[in-house]
Amino acid sequence: MRVVRSKEFTGNRPWAAIDIANMSGTTTRLHWTNQPYTWHVNSGDEVFAVLDGTVDMHYRESGAENIVTLHAGDVFFAEVAHPRGEARILVVEREGSV
Repeated sequence: MRVVRSKEFTGNRPWAAIDIANMSGTTTRLHWTNQPYTWHVNSGDEVFAVLDGTVDMHYRESGAENIVTLHAGDVFFAEVAHPRGEARILVVEREGSV
């Protein structure tokens, strides 16, 4: 067993990640970033939990792009993350999802 201290994790590039767990093909990863992720269509469902920082989540609904701002402790079923400065985000997704 290991303890992951999310506030201590810093990546060497935007969206760097460490694997926390793989449960029957569902992965949980801790990401560090200070840059937006490029717009894309997820290859599977993803749940984001903001552990540190502020993140604008961009999503499309009925053909319109929307934005919701998340703070530490917020959880969102999402598409594209745009952090405001540094952020640490726990992502739960299907293994191999992009």
